Amino acid sequence: MDPRIARTRQAALRATLEVLAGRSYAGFTIEEVAETARVAKSTIYRHWPTKLALIADALETLNEQPVPQPTAGGARAQIEELLSHLLAAFDDSILSDCIPSLIEAAEHHPEVADFFHGYSARRRRTLVDVIRAGIGSGELPAHLDAELAALALVGPVVYRRTMTPEPLPADQARRLAVQVLGPPA
Repeated sequence: MDPRIARTRQAALRATLEVLAGRSYAGFTIEEVAETARVAKSTIYRHWPTKLALIADALETLNEQPVPQPTAGGARAQIEELLSHLLAAFDDSILSDCIPSLIEAAEHHPEVADFFHGYSARRRRTLVDVIRAGIGSGELPAHLDAELAALALVGPVVYRRTMTPEPLPADQARRLAVQVLGPPA
């Protein structure tokens, strides 16, 4: 890809999150993204046909979830890595400022709900798979339901960001994992 096009795309994606973080979904406009990114509105539409396509690409591109690697720490280390990433994203990032707008929009726009719920499910699937592997290897308790455990791990992070004045600090991954999964064997 031409480096100028790549720079323009990156500027538009960063501006997308910046604009969404400061507005509701309904108040989000391509015009403001173009102005913030200092690109032509036609350039935005050339790459993204709708505001939801632009937002989806920004979330997928600018918030890369770590890929768990088999490590000496096993499933717990992988779970803590995923939680640390999530906690950092919700503690102090422009992404966390976009979440309330997306939650609100999902209530009123079925296409946003489909995207947002699918996006969340895909990201949660990584955590579910690591928990399931930990159960299978005997590292995690056999009684755990991997899907429910993943929801129990993610839930406090989202709750603290959206329902309280203080997000859960980024250094709490290990403590959260112990609370939900129990102490390491």
